[in-house]
Amino acid sequence: MNKARYNRISSSNQKLERQLVRNHPDEVIYNDVVSGAVAFKDREQGQKLMQAVEAGLIDFISVAAVDRLGRNLYDVLTTLEYFTDNNVVLRVDNLGLESMVDGKPNQVFKLILSVLANVAEMERANLRERQLEGIAVAKAKGTYKGRVKGSSMDESKFLEKYSHVVKEIRKHQDLSIRKLSKLTDVSVGTVQKIRSLLDIQII
Repeated sequence: MNKARYNRISSSNQKLERQLVRNHPDEVIYNDVVSGAVAFKDREQGQKLMQAVEAGLIDFISVAAVDRLGRNLYDVLTTLEYFTDNNVVLRVDNLGLESMVDGKPNQVFKLILSVLANVAEMERANLRERQLEGIAVAKAKGTYKGRVKGSSMDESKFLEKYSHVVKEIRKHQDLSIRKLSKLTDVSVGTVQKIRSLLDIQII
């Protein structure tokens, strides 16, 4: 088998050691530093890995956990389906399971993957709801001060500031982060943050 290991961290100040602990010398490593809200197919290293798969260079991929592939159920299952369609075995280390057994899809793997991704998605939605409820309570008590000096810009104001980027993201949903960055003349990080906020709003 031609093996690869895919790792993802959200920011450069995080560490990859935990994801690399099971790395083997015969694996090709793909490391992305990107938000989990960005779809796998839009990530720089994710795209390179897919190109290697389509070129027949990779047929076995390992990840440390399900959330390395994506933050929502749709993205995770779409990526799994892509690998299966290309006869690539996906192994999730913390589950100890592989997506295919004897060349056939492992239905138990897909079921567990779906449940875990769905639970994670609901947890994020609940967290966001609790945050909004907390803000509402603080406003009612008159203790909510909003943005303080040195903190990040309020989300609505941030999206308003980059309304042209929001427009292009919604218009060109299939474009990669880098292409959207060039199209809108803003940094890759800004495009990633806007896409992440838009994903939260959709939830």
